[in-house]
Amino acid sequence: MGNTTGTITTTGGSFRPPAGGIAVESSGPIAVANPADFLPGLGAAIEAERQRVIDDQTQANLQAEIDRRAREIADQIIADLARQNRAAANGRIFTRFDLASDVIENQKTEVTTGVFSGNAATMSAAYTSSAQSVSSKKYFYDVWNGTSSTSESQFAVAYGHRLGSGSSAEGTLNDSPTRAVYSQYRLLLLDPTDTTFTFANSTDSNSVYFVNYTRARIKEKLDAGTWELTLGQLSGSAVPNNVHTGSNVRLADSPSFITLIDDSSNTTVTNVVNGARVFNIVSGSLINGIYSSSSPVYYGLAYPDLGILALNADILDVSASFNTVTGSNIAGDNAFKLFTAISGAMATSTTYAAQGRSAETVSSTHYFVRVKNAEYNFSNNPTFVTGSVGEIAQPTFINDPKVYITTIGMYNDRQELLAVGKLSQPIKKTFSNEVLIKVKLDF
Repeated sequence: MGNTTGTITTTGGSFRPPAGGIAVESSGPIAVANPADFLPGLGAAIEAERQRVIDDQTQANLQAEIDRRAREIADQIIADLARQNRAAANGRIFTRFDLASDVIENQKTEVTTGVFSGNAATMSAAYTSSAQSVSSKKYFYDVWNGTSSTSESQFAVAYGHRLGSGSSAEGTLNDSPTRAVYSQYRLLLLDPTDTTFTFANSTDSNSVYFVNYTRARIKEKLDAGTWELTLGQLSGSAVPNNVHTGSNVRLADSPSFITLIDDSSNTTVTNVVNGARVFNIVSGSLINGIYSSSSPVYYGLAYPDLGILALNADILDVSASFNTVTGSNIAGDNAFKLFTAISGAMATSTTYAAQGRSAETVSSTHYFVRVKNAEYNFSNNPTFVTGSVGEIAQPTFINDPKVYITTIGMYNDRQELLAVGKLSQPIKKTFSNEVLIKVKLDF
């Protein structure tokens, strides 16, 4: 017990341990209690110490494994560097990319191009197609950029009515094309709880015209703030409503013109419905901006992420004399009115050409191909050598070879060619210069 002193009571008397040892004074047998009774926690302490020894051993084993793996990786790196140095000295045929320093992944870039065929940003003439079936024209008209065999559809125009008015009932109002069109765009564009298109100033409308850009044209989305569409005034004010169809639909004799854009440039808070951005369609131009921006005239809603414009027919009836046919069970052919307003404006002046750009986000990986001065100075081209033993054809190349880099090949670990990049012009390579080429792969 060391230098501890104390008294222990026994059956024969008592004893007091002196400093440095134990002295026992007793005339009879000594009965000593269980050590656990006067050394509480001894078992727990022993178990804790045992666990600590086990943990220390586990930690030591783990550290030893880490050290072993680190030595293996270091040895591999040293071996790879040695192979690269030998290849550099003897000439190499490929270079492995260092993923840490030679490759930059997941680079995002937004690319915009013209929304019309050939990446054109303007469209100055519009046509319908006789190849489109009569039955489909009850629902929409495809609008083409020409009449030749190489022409393509650029967008479609359609008209919808919530109650099915303005088209033949096809048996019942529930089956009418205008009702089907309205319902389709309502489900696509509006909140699931909405049944009616609501435009600026809380104006509801059962009667809506639609412009739907072809998906192949807009790619990912229509670039907000870059489109412009001009409508010519129609002759509807001079024709009874129920017969304002077919040949009676034309531009007015002295038409006025309305140029439409979205208000994305004048909006601080973007409205989002069903994950798609929504902007107001207002009168204005890309050059001059919104007409009377403090109190703009609203014509509809633009959904650039979907490539769709929704125009309030009630406003077009007033401002552009559309005289939309809304009678029951009457084939109003209202979509053709929108086509006539667009094509008529284009035919009047190139100033009224439709404009627009598409936008898409491109993900890229950049690979930096580094060619050091001692590398890739010889060629496998048969013209580089001559004779049966493969002597260098040009004597001046023996000590100072010259080659031109024209192509970069990208291979996987199985040495399978995955991609080829062509340089815009050959790059001269000698022992006295180095080359850095960036290869960009878009996805």
